[in-house]
Amino acid sequence: MTATPVFLNALGMVCALGQGQQAVADALFASDAPRGVLQTDAFTPGRVLMLGAVPGALAELQDLPMPLRSRNNALLRMAYAQIRADCAAAIARFGAQRIAVIVGTSTSGIGEAEQALPQHLHSGAWPPQFHYAQQEIGAPSRFLAAESGAGGPAWTLSTACSSSAKALASAARLLRAGIVDAVIAGGADSLCAFTNNGFSALESVAGTRCNPFSRNRCGITIGEGAALFLVTREPGPVRLAGWGESTDAHHMSAPDPQAHGAIAAITQAISRAGITPADIGYVNLHGTATPLNDAMESHAVMTTLGGAVPVSSTKPMTGHALGAAGAIEAGLCWLTLARNPQQRLPPHWWDGEADPALPALAFIDPGQSANQPLRYALSQSFAFGGSNAALVLGAG
Repeated sequence: MTATPVFLNALGMVCALGQGQQAVADALFASDAPRGVLQTDAFTPGRVLMLGAVPGALAELQDLPMPLRSRNNALLRMAYAQIRADCAAAIARFGAQRIAVIVGTSTSGIGEAEQALPQHLHSGAWPPQFHYAQQEIGAPSRFLAAESGAGGPAWTLSTACSSSAKALASAARLLRAGIVDAVIAGGADSLCAFTNNGFSALESVAGTRCNPFSRNRCGITIGEGAALFLVTREPGPVRLAGWGESTDAHHMSAPDPQAHGAIAAITQAISRAGITPADIGYVNLHGTATPLNDAMESHAVMTTLGGAVPVSSTKPMTGHALGAAGAIEAGLCWLTLARNPQQRLPPHWWDGEADPALPALAFIDPGQSANQPLRYALSQSFAFGGSNAALVLGAG
C-alpha cells in the first residue's frame, strides 16, 4: 500500500540570514562573501563572539500574558506572521480542532530567567516582567496554539539539536494517522548566556566564524531563529518525502564515532522516501565544526551516500540554532527546492583546508549550481545524547 504523501505547503522563517523567504534565499545563495553571523558581546558581556543573532527588532509581545512573553516566542511570532494567512485558511477549511501544533526548542524562555535572576539575588524579589512559566518547555507550543487559534493536539519537543527535525517527523505521523488535517510545525531557539556559557564550558565555542570539516575547526558558532511550516496532505511545493530517527545513547555530549545511529537515521529516511541514495541531489550537513561531530558525520555520509553528492554546512551563516536548527535547515532545503530556478546550491563557507583524517566529501563552492534538476535534498540533525534525525525533502 502506498503511504499517504505529506507536503510542506508554506514556510515562514527568521534567522541570522534575515526574515522571510526572499531575504533568507538572497543571503543563502550569495557567492561573494558569507552572510549572517556577526561579532557581538550582547549575550556574553566583555567577550566578543561570532553569533548568529536575528537582525533588527523582534516582534512585540505586550498583548500577551506574561508567561508567554519570551524572546523565543517573539521569534515564533515573526515566523508565524509569514504563514498566518495559509494557516487561517486551513483552520477555515478543516476546523480548529483538526489543526495541530508541534514545536521543537531547547532554550524556551530560559533567557528571561537569567535576566531576572540578578534582581532576585539582590532583593529577594523577582522583577515584574518575569514569570516562571516563561521558561517552561511547553511555552512555545502554547503560544503558537493561542496565536493561530489551532485547537488540536499541541506539544513541544526538546531533544537538543534534533528537536525541530523530529517535530516535522511527528507532524507527518499525525497526518498519516488521520488524527489531524494540518500541522503547524517547526522550531525556535533564542540566544542567551546559558547556551554560550554551557558550550564554552565544553570548550566547544569557536571565537570566530565556525569552520566545519576543516583541519582547523575548533567549535561551534551559536545562533538563533525560528522556522515554521504548514504541513498537510494537500499537494504543495515541497514534499516531506521521508524521515528517519534513532537514539544511540553513546554519550551525553559526544557522538558515536562509528556513526551507527546517524547511519540508521539517514538510511531510514531514504528508505521511507522510496528512493535510492543516488537520488539525493544535496545534503545539508549538521556540520557543527566540532572535531568529533564532523568526524562522525563525514563517516556517516560516506557510508550511506558516498563522496560525490554535493554537501554543505550552513551553520557558518546561520550559526547553530540548537533546537531550531533542524527546522531552519529544512527551511533552507525548502528554499533550495522551491524558490531556486537557477538550481543554486547552498555554499559551504570554510577555509578550504580539508582534514586528511576525514573522508573526502564534495563540499559546495560559492556560486555552484546543481548539474541536474534537484529532486531531493537531505537534512541531517545529530544531537547530544545520541538523538539523531534525518529528513528527505522532495520537489513537489
